Amino acid sequence: MNILFLSQRVPYPPNRGDKITTWQLIKRMRREHDVRVIAFAHDDGDMSAAQELRGMGIETTVVRHEERKKKMLALPLLLTSKPLTLGVFGSRELQEAVDQNLGWADAAYAYSSSMGAFLVDRDTPWIMHFAELDSDKWLQYAKRTSFPMSRVYKREWRTLLEFERRVAARTVTNVFCTPLEERIFQDQIPGRPSVVLRNGVDLEFFHPTPEASEAGHLVFTGVMDYLPNIDGCTWFAHEILPIIRGEFPDAKFTIIGSRPTPEVGKLGEIPGVTVTGFVDDTRDWLRRGAVSVAPLRIARGIQNKVLEALAMGLPVVGTESATQGVEGQPGRDFLVAETPEAIAAHVRDLLRDQGAARKLGAAGRRFVEDTYDWEVVFDPLDAILSSCLTTTPVS
Repeated sequence: MNILFLSQRVPYPPNRGDKITTWQLIKRMRREHDVRVIAFAHDDGDMSAAQELRGMGIETTVVRHEERKKKMLALPLLLTSKPLTLGVFGSRELQEAVDQNLGWADAAYAYSSSMGAFLVDRDTPWIMHFAELDSDKWLQYAKRTSFPMSRVYKREWRTLLEFERRVAARTVTNVFCTPLEERIFQDQIPGRPSVVLRNGVDLEFFHPTPEASEAGHLVFTGVMDYLPNIDGCTWFAHEILPIIRGEFPDAKFTIIGSRPTPEVGKLGEIPGVTVTGFVDDTRDWLRRGAVSVAPLRIARGIQNKVLEALAMGLPVVGTESATQGVEGQPGRDFLVAETPEAIAAHVRDLLRDQGAARKLGAAGRRFVEDTYDWEVVFDPLDAILSSCLTTTPVS
């Protein structure tokens, strides 16, 4: 089958959540299918990565995306009923590239609803992979922010939900990475076909190295210009870490991730907090961790940061939002708490009892070995792709 793969970012290298998943999808598809990629290039690194994909024999078309400029140009949409997202990621050039390749394609695969916009009015059978149910994400943002941004986010939730309904009505099927998001989708957009295709983790790449662990070292990984990560790390650094340091004054918190905003950079001024910025290999820092924390208050989907920490054999302490997409058992595979006091108590217990920490880390590793190996989670993919050959597109 010839598959046209649309991605919001160049799907390589696998160094952030969306790129990890899109790269794994493309690798798996290429075992039996021909794949062409069309994607936005957000920076020079993406342009170089696209050239690397071409060197691997993957025909790749990229369109430059200047996000700050596009956000400014999208502001007039506030006077319309169109989501800002579609303005930010709208592109005549990318649409032309899609249209030029649809004649070659037997099917198309859109990763993220903004890429579905380039297929929604076309007749080629296609699959919508909701990286996140974006409308639900904006609703969470609205609940976490104050006026006027809460009003902007609530508008985006409402308008994007209407667009998602339109997308869902046109696809062969709609793909989600957790049963929770599929349930939200079916509640909001009932009757449309959907399936769960979980994210996975590279168990050979991420593996335990307990001998490198540093006492009292708490680690967090994530792209640090992303609001949920900014909110979670700010909350942890200001409200949770001081409680932990009350008993463990040498405890330190390292925020590992590219593109830290000025707000995140200032967290590095707090005693015990380090902000690394971009690192070549997150494993170098995860190995040094004693506990991985995931203090996210806004989240859906599977958090790759949680899967990777579990695969490294690190004990994980997270919120319900951060862990709800990981279908493990709290208390056995990881620890869950919601308040600063409860999160700090879990972390202190693990720092106090290294044997319990090692036991929890080992249980987490066994859990991801059994459940989140890429070969296991992608078992349904062939059937999902084959459905494009047997389903009549909606006209």
